[in-house]
Parts: sequence; C-alpha cells; structure tokens
Amino acid sequence: MLLGVMTQALQPLDGARGRLIVFEGIDGTGKSTHIRLLKEFLEARGVVVWTGFEPTRGEWGMRVRRAAMSGVRLGVEEEVECLLRDRREHVEGCILPALGRGEWVLLDRYYLSMMAYQGASGVDMQRIRALNEEFAPVPDLAFWLDIPVELSMRRIAERGQGADAFEKRAFQEEVARLYAAMDMPFVQRIDAAGPPEQTQAAIRAELVRRGLCCG
Repeated sequence: MLLGVMTQALQPLDGARGRLIVFEGIDGTGKSTHIRLLKEFLEARGVVVWTGFEPTRGEWGMRVRRAAMSGVRLGVEEEVECLLRDRREHVEGCILPALGRGEWVLLDRYYLSMMAYQGASGVDMQRIRALNEEFAPVPDLAFWLDIPVELSMRRIAERGQGADAFEKRAFQEEVARLYAAMDMPFVQRIDAAGPPEQTQAAIRAELVRRGLCCG
C-alpha cells in the first residue's frame, strides 16, 4: 500500500490516551528511520509524539554503551543490573510522564532488546521479562523489524564506524533467533529488508489493524 494512501486513511482513535510503540530488532534494521517517519506522519495529523531510545545516555546506560564500544562487554549480570536501573530512570522520568500527558511514545529498543541480547548471553528470557514488567509498562505494540543477519552485517560495515561488542555475526544470529521465539500478543513481525516506504506502509497498516488508529 502506498504511503500516500495510508496518510489519507489513518486517524488517532483517542487523542487523550497515550500510546507506547516500541521498535525492536537486530542491529541495522532501520529502527531510527522508521521512528522518524512515523513521528512525522503522526505529528502531521495532530498527535503529540515523544521519542526515546535505550540504553539511554544516562549514567547506567552509558556504562553498558562504553563497555560495548571498547569491545569488552560488562559481565552479563552487571549488564542486567545497569540496564534495569537505566530503564527504571527512563520509565519514571520520561516514559510514564509522556504517556500521562496523552502523548504517543516511540522507543528505539525497550525490554524486548534486553530479553534478546542478554538472553543470547545466557540469562533466562522470562526472568528478564518479569524483572522489567514489575515497573515498566507493557507496550501497546512492539514492531520487530526483521532482516537477514547478512544484511545486518552489511549495513553495520557500511556505517564505517566499526562493530561494537554486540555486533558480531554469531551473536546477532542468536539474538535474531530469540526475537523469532518471542510469543507475546503485542509483538508484530515486520519484514524490513525491502524499501523503507514498503516497511513504513506495513507499520501503519498494522496500527490500523490493531485498532490503535482508524480510518
């Protein structure tokens, strides 16, 4: 479906109710691009949008980021603790206030990433989910942007910035396998290997199908 057609079709159901929409996937799937496109689309229709990403640039998120960029990750349990602290601060300081104001929150990664990435390092996925859902709101919808690992590796190489400690082929393959194994009603797989406009059209169509937006 063409984006122009979708633009004519979608209307927010209830401007007073905030929505939490999460974008997930292995590295190089285009999450930030599709958050930007959806934000522009929603704002053009009068929806107030707040965007964020995880890990954040706060103290705990930066511990994980710096270690990964150095090529030597933190111990997995330390990663789990840092990511939980980072997410709690994000939820309490940014996500819940935005939802309370009736805004749509679009996130580049959330606790599904933790389930996949730390799960691929041996931590029980359901334990991770339970620890997060003690304080983190469940998404209205989580888009799993799915691409082949080969394409992910090519896009990482094309960035010209080098791969961090998470961006290794074998690890990304395990992460992709765990995303595919997630069986949660709010998770929706989107084929993101094609042109961005095709992927974005599928994202908007799913918002309609789920009743988050309507014609």
